[in-house]
Amino acid sequence: MARRRKHHQRSLLAPLGILTVLVAVVVVLGAVVWHLLTGQQVLLIPPSEQCIVTVGATTASLDPDQSVNAAIIVAESIRRGLPPRAASIALATAMQESGLHNLDHGDRDSVGLFQQRPSQGWGTAANLMDPWYAAGKFYDALVTVANWETGDINNVAQAVQHSGVPNGYQKHVDAARAFASALTGYSPAAISCVSRATGPGSTVALATFLHRGFPSLHTAGSGSTLEVTTTDQHTQWAVAQLAMMSTGSYGVDAVTVGQRSWHNDGQHVATWATATTPAPGVRIAVRG
Repeated sequence: MARRRKHHQRSLLAPLGILTVLVAVVVVLGAVVWHLLTGQQVLLIPPSEQCIVTVGATTASLDPDQSVNAAIIVAESIRRGLPPRAASIALATAMQESGLHNLDHGDRDSVGLFQQRPSQGWGTAANLMDPWYAAGKFYDALVTVANWETGDINNVAQAVQHSGVPNGYQKHVDAARAFASALTGYSPAAISCVSRATGPGSTVALATFLHRGFPSLHTAGSGSTLEVTTTDQHTQWAVAQLAMMSTGSYGVDAVTVGQRSWHNDGQHVATWATATTPAPGVRIAVRG
């Protein structure tokens, strides 16, 4: 009896497997037909939550946690008046050292985005777990390196870090440069993010973040909208794309820069388009 039952089960499983495949084929074909008839893009599997940058031939992505940390690292370089190259070096370093995650552990007493060691004079562990502080300490050391503004990025990073993997930064250079260029405003409309978060955003918290990077920035909040007044195009695009990368913290849902606009779409990587209502500077909407 047992053998017959197993045989019977196998005989049922075969048609079920075929039926599953047929259903999958029908779904795919239906999606293709829908795309052909309507012109609308159909994604059967939504993209993961991330921020993507495309600058020239380089495309790279970061998850929401990495994106927020990258935004802080770049904002601190802007606050200090450093050129985009400083942000490129810092991002490549943090990508290698911590994967752009604010780690509370590491080799020996290393912690934080840059895996800095309290025992080596970088600061207390508590301080180094503050991304703003850690980025600031990195820049303090960076600007003392000879030829840091022109030297090989990997070698400059190594001169700061003294890593046991001296060439480890090289593989991150292209991605770091692309994000640094976009987040300092030198590559407009280069970033898009995908977020499926549902909690309310905060224009107050977002304005506080932006003012930290741009102390003299003029902002005005009204409900779920933050207006940023600046005529400098680099600042406009830096503010816009730093805000987008920080959506995990502040719930950014839409951004308008002059005639260009971006709206978060949890199912697709949204593209920049012509704004329905242009902004005199930068208009940022957060989730209500």
